[in-house]
Amino acid sequence: MEKFSRTLRGYDPDEVNDFLDKIIRQVEDIVRENKEKDKRIAELEGMGQENQRLKEQLQQYERTEATLNRAIVMAQKTSEQIKLAAHHESEILIEEAKQNANRIVNEALLRAEKTEREANLLRRNINIFKRRVKDIVEAQLDVVNEFENIDL
Repeated sequence: MEKFSRTLRGYDPDEVNDFLDKIIRQVEDIVRENKEKDKRIAELEGMGQENQRLKEQLQQYERTEATLNRAIVMAQKTSEQIKLAAHHESEILIEEAKQNANRIVNEALLRAEKTEREANLLRRNINIFKRRVKDIVEAQLDVVNEFENIDL
């Protein structure tokens, strides 16, 4: 049985076509041989035993031809099934990639929101710190001003 290489979407079309061409040539050879046998049968009409052997051989070739035809049809059906399976698998992979992309984007958004909250908290803390330092400095200035007002 012939084995084919796999490609992204199933079997390698060139290998399958080469195999089918080979089968077609064999079938054509068989058909040609059958025609030649038919001629020989006509010539050997009077020779019963030889005639019978040729008829049996012709039937064997016809069975082989039918088997080959069934094999070709089966190869075509298998090829279609493989294409459908590959298409289905590609859709699944695309859907998984989309889900992963959505997850990554959502995680990035959550991290950005967290960073923004932390930055806002730092800004508030800095403003509170500035106000407290300013209040302390002003209180110290008031103390200095009071020292100036004291008479010594």
